[in-house]
Amino acid sequence: MTATRPVSDHPAPVESAADHCTTLEVARWLGMAVRSVQLMVDRGELQAWKTPGGHRRISRSSVERWLASHHSGAVQPAQPAPSASRTVLLIEDSAHFQHLVSLLVREQFPDVELHVADDGIAGLAMAGELQPAVLIVDILLPGIDGATLITSLRTHPQFARSQLIVLTALDDAQRAPYTFALAGVPVVHKPRLVAELPALLSERLARATTTAPAPLAR
Repeated sequence: MTATRPVSDHPAPVESAADHCTTLEVARWLGMAVRSVQLMVDRGELQAWKTPGGHRRISRSSVERWLASHHSGAVQPAQPAPSASRTVLLIEDSAHFQHLVSLLVREQFPDVELHVADDGIAGLAMAGELQPAVLIVDILLPGIDGATLITSLRTHPQFARSQLIVLTALDDAQRAPYTFALAGVPVVHKPRLVAELPALLSERLARATTTAPAPLAR
């Protein structure tokens, strides 16, 4: 009568902390974007539930089973953290462009770990935690002023190790209010994303691994 749902709203099963992981931990373990892990849970490929506070927890054993079914050989319960020099964070609210960037990264940069944030506030928090080599940011995001976000990413010492790329659907005239924030920052116009982003991302990744910590995109 009641359909089975992959994420339960009931209290979590009685397990120790070692038996479950957060979505971000699983994303790092599998080398995937957080959104990809969320979709795996929604499809029932991973077993998950929510804590009373609304936080998603994923069964470690279900992750191990997924790995065993997709990779040959023994499955290790823990994986070394990826090099920060090959980590990219995309802050973008459009599902279409999230998917497009994910496809480009998967096909042309298979050793890069891509993380995705749907809004600027979450993106800032993830940037501080991940310290990615490259930040790809849409200048128009709900709930936050794009110029303020980009200025923060360029000037705050916490983000000094990251290179910055800005995505926008705005044309040159529409970008005028953001001129100060965008000065010296590489900008990809969304209609040319497929043609321009790969080469620019390659250059930014190379710069991140060869230059000493410095303010973003300078």
